[in-house]
Amino acid sequence: MSEVLALDCVVIGGGVVGLAVARELAIAGREVVLLEAEPLTGSITSSRNSEVIHAGLYYPTGSLKAELCVSGKRKLYDYCRERHIPHKRCGKLVVASNEAEVAYLEKLLKQAEANGVDDCRLIDSAELARLEPRVVGFTALVSPSTGIIDSHRLMEAYIADIEAHGGGVVLNSPVLGGELLADAVRLSIGGRDPVEIEAKLVVNAAGLSAWTISEGMIGLDRKTLPHRHYAKGCYFSLAGRAPAERLIYPVPEPGGLGVHLTLDLAGQARFGPDVEWVERIDYDIDPRRADKFYGAIRRYWPDLPDGALQPAYAGMRPKVAGPNGGGAGDFIIQGPETTGHPAYAALYGIESPGLTASMAIAERVKSLSLG
Repeated sequence: MSEVLALDCVVIGGGVVGLAVARELAIAGREVVLLEAEPLTGSITSSRNSEVIHAGLYYPTGSLKAELCVSGKRKLYDYCRERHIPHKRCGKLVVASNEAEVAYLEKLLKQAEANGVDDCRLIDSAELARLEPRVVGFTALVSPSTGIIDSHRLMEAYIADIEAHGGGVVLNSPVLGGELLADAVRLSIGGRDPVEIEAKLVVNAAGLSAWTISEGMIGLDRKTLPHRHYAKGCYFSLAGRAPAERLIYPVPEPGGLGVHLTLDLAGQARFGPDVEWVERIDYDIDPRRADKFYGAIRRYWPDLPDGALQPAYAGMRPKVAGPNGGGAGDFIIQGPETTGHPAYAALYGIESPGLTASMAIAERVKSLSLG
């Protein structure tokens, strides 16, 4: 490893956000190489979520999540139409199961309007029954601009754009460590063909591993790293026909949006995620967690049959706020002003709605004062 490979721009992390960032920088004229540690892009967090295009209802007004979700949603729908990426603007219902939860929906409607989501409305139980006869609730909030997407086709399109603009995606290339030099970043890359890289710009978009990458960066002030928490969420699939044509969400729970009904583009239903705060990353599903799912789902679909749920998959949310009064936590996008180095940018806490916001996050990264 005596030779050092000189590069212009390196993006670390081949999930949907890292790919979007690499795409945006390549279109802007940077010579981009994206490094992914795994054998496939998007094989971790980006393939273990609900594949929902979020409207931008829940996030505090003025937060990055609110701003980038709303603008990213518009960009994403336009991009899907332009590139013929499978998606569906199916809409969603947030259901209050009793009168006490109605106040939350009224507050959520105001939050949505403050965030620039102007197509939501409240409906009563009679209209809910007309829209979704198998769903039961006291009232509901309708979000017409919520949708679903084939996230893998989206990532394929991002990769095609990267390559069309002269960039490259390199798999099986874990970043083992690095060092902040005067005006560049040195990276040690493992894999079958280890190499040393010196780049004029490095963007750490490694998702769950973003903290580990930064911790291994010699010369980076550790005070720039936010707190790190992991929220595990399990999904269960439904045997049989989906009970609704729209996505169905309950009133949210701390750390997540509650056990909701989501659909894939073939109409297959799955429920989740729940929230389990954990210390380490693992994707095992305890089938006994289904016991709580039945109770949660029957609040809005009381006819869920016993034994109808099977374990599907689990995902991990990289969060900057924990379970004890930390709030929901926002996206953290650090440019040179925050990292303290002209050639190093880092993204932390890019959980939901990261897929929806991916193109807007990428534009925000491009707008930083990058090396």
